[in-house]
Amino acid sequence: MKRLEGKVGLVTGAGRGLGRACAQILAREGASVVVADMVAETGEDTVRLIEEAGGKAVFALTDVSKQDQVQAMVRTAVDAFGGLDCAINNAAAFGGRTPVGDLAVEEWNRLMSVNFTGVFMCMKYEIQAMLERGGGAIVNIGSGNEHSAVGGLSWYLAAKQGIYAATRCAAIEYGPKGIRLNSVGPGTMWTPGMRETAEKEPHHIEHLASLTPLQRIAEPEEVAEVAVFLCTDQASYVTGHTMLAEGGAVLGQVFKM
Repeated sequence: MKRLEGKVGLVTGAGRGLGRACAQILAREGASVVVADMVAETGEDTVRLIEEAGGKAVFALTDVSKQDQVQAMVRTAVDAFGGLDCAINNAAAFGGRTPVGDLAVEEWNRLMSVNFTGVFMCMKYEIQAMLERGGGAIVNIGSGNEHSAVGGLSWYLAAKQGIYAATRCAAIEYGPKGIRLNSVGPGTMWTPGMRETAEKEPHHIEHLASLTPLQRIAEPEEVAEVAVFLCTDQASYVTGHTMLAEGGAVLGQVFKM
């Protein structure tokens, strides 16, 4: 029995890496999937992979920092498949390591518009669609660094830790209406970007792997399985929770303090 048979799912940032893995696993579990990404080529590739595996998917060109595009993304789920039951908000924007005093306000705003405000807007319109279905499940992708700080990444960790707080608040607000909201904190994964880094800086990869008790970097599918689990009825009594999938790296950081 597929755990999401007859359900409708949505994944942002689904053109590659963790987002693609989430979309494929949702489809494997029986959901019809809206694949949302701001790059048409990679998003449509994800749809093709799902369809080749026997699943159902449609692509929605979406920049989550644009309110009208987020609204259109959710409407795509309703128009194509009749509603929305679960969503994984994974889209992210990246910048360099810059100390707070040197970070341009324009760059801060650009990064926050995707990494924090974008998640808020996704939740807002996903919740509205789920209320029409009588419930649902939302998973927001944070960071395995939720208990730590890293110099130069204030824009990243401020957004990710803010996501956790917003998710918990929304879980209180919408639990009585049948909507569960949780977060996943991923560790280092073999994303396309990480594979490029591995070619240029193999010693850096070795260092990242050494930070975890498991002594390795995760495949995106390992984290995606956790996110999808939180969308299923097997997690029906889990809400307002942040589930870490980072190989125990936080344990190592605490130990070294």
